Amino acid sequence: IPKESIIDVYGCVKKSPVLIEGCQPDTVEVHAERVYIVSAALPTLPLQIEDAMRPEDDETALSRVNQDTRLDNRCIDLRTPVNQAIYRVEAGVVRFFMDYLTKANFVNIHTPKMISAASEGGANVFKVSYFSGSAYLAQSPQLYKQMAIAADFGRVFTVGAVFRAEDSNTHRHLTEFVGLDLEMAFKNHYHEVVDLIADMFVNMFKGLQRDQSRLFSAVAEEFGLNDAGFSSCMMVQMYSNSYDFYMRGEEIMSGAQRIHDPVLLTERALHHGVEIEKIKAYIDAFRYGCPPHAGGGIGLERVTMLFLGLDNIRKTSMFPRDPKRLTP
Repeated sequence: IPKESIIDVYGCVKKSPVLIEGCQPDTVEVHAERVYIVSAALPTLPLQIEDAMRPEDDETALSRVNQDTRLDNRCIDLRTPVNQAIYRVEAGVVRFFMDYLTKANFVNIHTPKMISAASEGGANVFKVSYFSGSAYLAQSPQLYKQMAIAADFGRVFTVGAVFRAEDSNTHRHLTEFVGLDLEMAFKNHYHEVVDLIADMFVNMFKGLQRDQSRLFSAVAEEFGLNDAGFSSCMMVQMYSNSYDFYMRGEEIMSGAQRIHDPVLLTERALHHGVEIEKIKAYIDAFRYGCPPHAGGGIGLERVTMLFLGLDNIRKTSMFPRDPKRLTP
């Protein structure tokens, strides 16, 4: 029977006389009586699971699998214990993000991914044909989050795909990733938003440590895993009303207080060469009264990478997209 085949085994479960290496539980075994092949794998696999499981710092002469081979054969690579752990931790990041904000009276909204104009200044967007005209893949849900605030929702968040046409072949950039975005009206100062975001991150990371610590051992075994710890925010008063959050020395979130004055917003759009007619509905949303508000966006794959202390964002993107990869 080829390795990785799916089988049904009928037999008697008995206590093993010795501990079974690599199995959980490791004290029992099945004395097979009948074996049925449900789905047979090819006799020769493009990579072996045991090779893909070897730690990156393994200096033995045994075979190791490079990153491109892993990504080209992703469905096999994802079967390793470390990948099973990584994507369960990543699912936990989304769950804690959504749970915290839902309890804080945020509303989960869903925003368009095809838009008529670039959503963040006009550069680095994917242009696509749209019937007789053109459209762009959204760099950010920011415009629609702000319009939701103007529509009196007060606090909103959204989880969805974000597209960046950046020719960046680095360890931390993707051309498509999952964005965890939030927007919030405030009463007195934008620091109300900063404080909420900081508390959300602490709640998220402590929740992952509490609920999913058993998954960390698989990651630590292959890549090593060090606790990054927590530190308080450093507030500087003399600069713009914007903020960044960092983990292990790299940015995991950026945000700012938004412009809610339609006159100033129009002026800034013209300054950056944005066609006003294409964002008219967005600007008009602020002509009918809109509270001061701020928000920001998190890249799911990047925050998972840094939380687990990994060295490449492609390890936390199930099917990554970058300037050189569009498959599988």
